[in-house]
Parts: sequence; structure tokens; C-alpha cells
Amino acid sequence: MKNDDLVAVRKRARPNTLAANIVKASLFLMLLYLFLLGIGLLGGSFKMLGKGIAEALLVTTANPFAGLFIGILTTSIVQSSSVTTSITVALVSGGAISIHNAIPIIMGANIGTTVTCLLVSLGHFSRNDEFERAFAGANMHDAFNVLTVLLLFPLQVATGFLEKASSFLAGIFYGSQSQNFDSPMKFIIDPMVNRIYSLFSGPFGLSAQAVGIISIILSLILIFVALTFMVRCIRSITASRLEKSINRVFSANIYVIFLIGLVVTSIIQSSSVTTSIMIPMIGAGLVSLEQAFPITVGANIGTTVTALMASLAGNRAGLTIAFAHLLFNVCGTLIFFVPPWTRRIPIAIAKALAGFIIKKKKLAIAYLLVVFYALPLVLMLATRSK
Repeated sequence: MKNDDLVAVRKRARPNTLAANIVKASLFLMLLYLFLLGIGLLGGSFKMLGKGIAEALLVTTANPFAGLFIGILTTSIVQSSSVTTSITVALVSGGAISIHNAIPIIMGANIGTTVTCLLVSLGHFSRNDEFERAFAGANMHDAFNVLTVLLLFPLQVATGFLEKASSFLAGIFYGSQSQNFDSPMKFIIDPMVNRIYSLFSGPFGLSAQAVGIISIILSLILIFVALTFMVRCIRSITASRLEKSINRVFSANIYVIFLIGLVVTSIIQSSSVTTSIMIPMIGAGLVSLEQAFPITVGANIGTTVTALMASLAGNRAGLTIAFAHLLFNVCGTLIFFVPPWTRRIPIAIAKALAGFIIKKKKLAIAYLLVVFYALPLVLMLATRSK
């Protein structure tokens, strides 16, 4: 009877699980709409503010070094490169920032997103062996992104190769410059954006500048909240299965593991979630740095899906930035993952840094605060255009 009762319970649980997943999927679609609405609202709001605000933003990001540090600092604060890149796509689509000035912000966002892994690694602070492994795992992601920036940032500043390549890809998608492409999403989003503008300007009689400021605040809230709950929603469906799957596949070919990191991150739209799941496993010694590295690299490419999604609510310029984000990570993969000998460099840097930090563990907190917050803020203020 006990076995029969257990089977009956499982049969009753399946419909409930299916119904719960349907509800979560529906919620995800609603959040996706709010996310795209926030992107569309943000881009239009900067246009309403006029040239003054746009010029101030352009001046701030005109120096590529300032743009790089803005990307690092902003992403370190919100702990999501998806938020930073999505807002950047919206600003470019709205004409507030040029493509040239936005690309360094995207590069900086790739560095800033690794702060989440470092925060997770501090959970192993009380156990030396675990903390050393976990801290190395967190810095492996950071080392990969920093090395990619060190190589590609000067090349982009000198030649504009990322801008040219991403513009070419955007041109293929949109057609020739003389043609216009209207995303189907704009037909769904634009009416609501216009309704929000009318709501603020009509009954209250606010000026265009006031409406623009209120709309910017509202759009940032929409983007941040929607992305946060989208990640939670998808993770609640996949997280338990994800960890089991990861444990099973680490004996597979590294390119298979890489694809798993890419696909999983594309689904949950957060490289921070994918890589953060790895840190406790690395800390516990269940997974080595060499085994976790392909997941990390795949996650870097998978996270670009969010910017590509955000570009649906924008124009060709926004799509260009989304492609620049994708190409940046693809180039990093080709340089520091595909050749076996370069694959060892980020891992070696991470191990060396962890070996140094473990001798004085309190330096880990100082490292986190200085590298991701204090230093980018100081350098951003020092390098921005006057």
C-alpha cells in the first residue's frame, strides 16, 4: 500500500508541477514585456529631454577610458551586466550615446559582472581550503574578461574594429541604410510608451523635460525589476535540474560543456547566475577550475542574448551595440579558450591571486571594494572629458 500511495502522490504532483510551470512561463512573458517596455521608454525619454542631457552624457562617455570605468562601476553596483548592456542599448537607440562611446561601457560591464561571483566566494571565508578554491573560481571569470579587455580595448580605440564589424552585421539584419525596419515588438510597445507619456503630460500638465525625467526613472525601475524577476522565474523552473545536469556533464568534451554554459545562460539571461552556481561546487572540490572554465566562457556569450532582446525595442544603432557585445565575447573565446595554451592563462592568474589572498584573507574584502568600486570611480572621474 505504501508504494501504491507513493505512486498516487507522484501522479497528483505532476499536474500541479505542470500548472506551476505554466504560471511561471506566463509570468516570464509578462516580465519580458515590461522589460522591453522599459527599454523603449528609456530611449524615448532621453529624446524628450532635449540636447542638454544628451550632450552631457556624450561628454561623460566621450573618453573611452571613462566609458570603460562607467561600465565596471555601474555593473558592480547593480550586479548585472544584463541591466547595464540593456540600458546602454536603449541609450544608443535613443541617440543619447553614440555607438563609438557605448562600446567601452559594454566592455566594462563584462568586468563588473564578475563581482557577484566574488561575493559568493566570501561565503567560504571561514574555511581556508574551500575559500582558496572558491576565490580562484570567481577570479577565473574576472581574469578572462580583463585579459580580453586588455587586448581588444586598445584595438577598438585605435581602429574601431568592433564598431565596424557590428555595424556590418546590423546592416545585414536591417538591410541597406536606405531601408527601414520596424520590429514587430515596436507595434506592441510604442502604443504603451505613448500612453505613459500622455498620462504624465495630460492630466498634470507637466513639461516635456519633467515627463522625460519621470519616464527615465520609471523605465530604469521597469528594466531592473523585470530582469531581476525574469532571472528568478526561470531559475525556479530550471535550477534544481541545472545543478544535477552540471554534475553529470563535466566528464564530457570541453566544447560540449561550453555549449551547456552558453545555452543555460541564454535561457536564464544571467551569466552571474550560471557562474555563481559553480562557485560552491569549486569551493567544495567537486569541480576543478579546468572543468568550470568552459561553463564560464559559454556563459559570457550566452548573456549577450539579453542585449539582443533589448535591441528588438530599438533601432539599427541599438542592434549594432548588441552585436558589439556578442562579438567582444566571441573574440575573447577565440583568443583565450580555443587555443589550449592560452586557456591556461586565466586559470593560472586566478590560482596565483587566490594563493596570495589566502595568506591574508581580509585582503579579499579590500580587493573587492577597491577593484570594483573605489578604483573605477576614481579613474572614471579622472579620465572623463571636462
